[in-house]
Amino acid sequence: MKLILASGSPRRRELLSLYTTDFEVCVSAFDERAVHAENPAALAQALARGKCLTVSEQHPGCLVVGSDTVVELEGEVFGKPKDASDARRMLRALSGRTHQVHTGVCITDGARTESFVDTCRVTFFPIPEEELEQCIASGEPFDKAGAYAIQGQAALWLDRLEGDYYTIMGLPVSRTVRLLKSFREEKVDVER
Repeated sequence: MKLILASGSPRRRELLSLYTTDFEVCVSAFDERAVHAENPAALAQALARGKCLTVSEQHPGCLVVGSDTVVELEGEVFGKPKDASDARRMLRALSGRTHQVHTGVCITDGARTESFVDTCRVTFFPIPEEELEQCIASGEPFDKAGAYAIQGQAALWLDRLEGDYYTIMGLPVSRTVRLLKSFREEKVDVER
């Protein structure tokens, strides 16, 4: 069964490659603006599910993985910043504080659909204004939830984290692989 990653994220592609390089990438046309959820974790899961099912409809008979990440600070969702001013607002808000990163994952083979959300708590040291401005000037924040990449310049600000580091990068690898394996094992059992 062909595996498809329903995401254009280079980080997710890199992380899924830790499990297998035998997959295709298909960016979902799912309209994220139409999604409303009761809390940020549920939002991440709903977005992942929407992306996954949209791609699955276009590729019947394939195993599709969808994922989405949101950053939450005291109930407020920080998505991808609209511009430099928005990135600055987000990074200043996260500076010296603890926030949560929620990554939703959904996998479907067209008949069975499973999803989960993984959450990691992240604490930043206070971010020096000069480093914040350098980060924004680099362009790094603009395609990242919360305006930062933990594997990028935010590594300079990380005080501690509780949870799966890869959840912050956009794909909790071990949980995703376990779920993928359950789909593949089920397929083998059905074929016997």
